[in-house]
Amino acid sequence: MSDNDGEGLTYADTGVDIEESEDATAALLEAFGSDLTTEYAGLLDIGDRYLALATDGVGTKLLVAEAVSDFSTVGIDCIAMNVNDLVAAGVEPVAFVDYLAIDEPDDEVTTEIGAGLAVGLERADMTLLGGETAVMPEVVNGFDLAGTCAGLAKKDEVLEGEAQAGDVLVGFPSNGIHSNGLTLAREAVTRTHEYADPFPYDDERTIGEELLRPTKIYTDLLEPMYEHGVRAAAHITGGGWSNLLRMGERKYVVDDPFPAGPIFEFIQEEGSVSDEEMHRTFNMGTGFVVALPEDRVEDFLADTDGRIVGHVGEGESVEIRGLSLS
Repeated sequence: MSDNDGEGLTYADTGVDIEESEDATAALLEAFGSDLTTEYAGLLDIGDRYLALATDGVGTKLLVAEAVSDFSTVGIDCIAMNVNDLVAAGVEPVAFVDYLAIDEPDDEVTTEIGAGLAVGLERADMTLLGGETAVMPEVVNGFDLAGTCAGLAKKDEVLEGEAQAGDVLVGFPSNGIHSNGLTLAREAVTRTHEYADPFPYDDERTIGEELLRPTKIYTDLLEPMYEHGVRAAAHITGGGWSNLLRMGERKYVVDDPFPAGPIFEFIQEEGSVSDEEMHRTFNMGTGFVVALPEDRVEDFLADTDGRIVGHVGEGESVEIRGLSLS
């Protein structure tokens, strides 16, 4: 990545302050309490297993879709952002409901969204139980897409959620920007470009097409995670690489991450974004990370497309590409 550490565009500058968002969420949870939650999903004890629920949306990636009139992939993103959180808890997604709020009905838009949802459901091997389309012209400008995912897990399959010093970190590649940090990305790339412009690193694609690459779905990792003793996992989404700290108060040394794809270099250059801000906002090429004991790594790697990206030590930080995130 660039060594740009001067005054550049930040996520907070664009109206999204991660710390304020986390504080607001914590206040909401504290107001009504919670019986059992993981970092990624709420769990309900139903006897011999847990019922888990996660909810999420696509965020301002929808504005890119609207700008280029391509709604074919945002349904995949909606599925992925939900099921990947369940996978990070060690829970198998089984059913989904969607919620589409729109300012006016549009058959072409909803057909494309529905097709994307169908693709996401197939990739996640999950069932759509229903959904709601709400037409609210005085509340919504354009549309918003979100959903809720239900999952089931045997009690001995839910991850411990706590990495241990000496564990190995195995990472899995992302498919680009996924569905986080789009507010910053949009502000950066539209300073001097249009979404219809050719992407400078691949002139067969437009900037809009590159930003709309759908979020990768990681449900295929569940069986290997169960079988090979993964202790904790992190879905690298909002907050970027600081998500590793959701695996416990440890020092996460990431000395061999997957390369950050060209889209990240493009965003950083166009927005003069610092290295630290990039890593606190985006996945930077790695979409999912697990921690497991060193003696289980070889077999785990044989069953997945992951690679060793680092290790866990004592402390409380994320050390990556010369940065220290806390």
